[in-house]
Amino acid sequence: MTDACIFCRIVAGTIPAQTVAADDRFLAFRDIEPVAPTHVLVIPRTHVASLDAASDEQLAGLLAFVRQVARETGVAESGYRTVINTHRDGGQAVDHLHAHILGARRMTWPPG
Repeated sequence: MTDACIFCRIVAGTIPAQTVAADDRFLAFRDIEPVAPTHVLVIPRTHVASLDAASDEQLAGLLAFVRQVARETGVAESGYRTVINTHRDGGQAVDHLHAHILGARRMTWPPG
């Protein structure tokens, strides 16, 4: 955990979050500024700065957990978008690996 990382502080419980799902490796919680009716963030409990810093095992686990959360939130069947922004130019606002699950509305392309 890094003290400055907001997601690490959410994992530690020092910042509240609306938890959707959790296990020993990952945490899913509602985004505080949702852009879709279902907008959930999935993060590893250990600090991993970005997609580029993650191991193959971490990435496989993250995507499996994303799929599980999509099913649990009811968007898996109708469809959802998974977004992982990487580094500043890719739109990553928090330097802690996280996947966005967006659903419960029709997605458009290009995303922006």
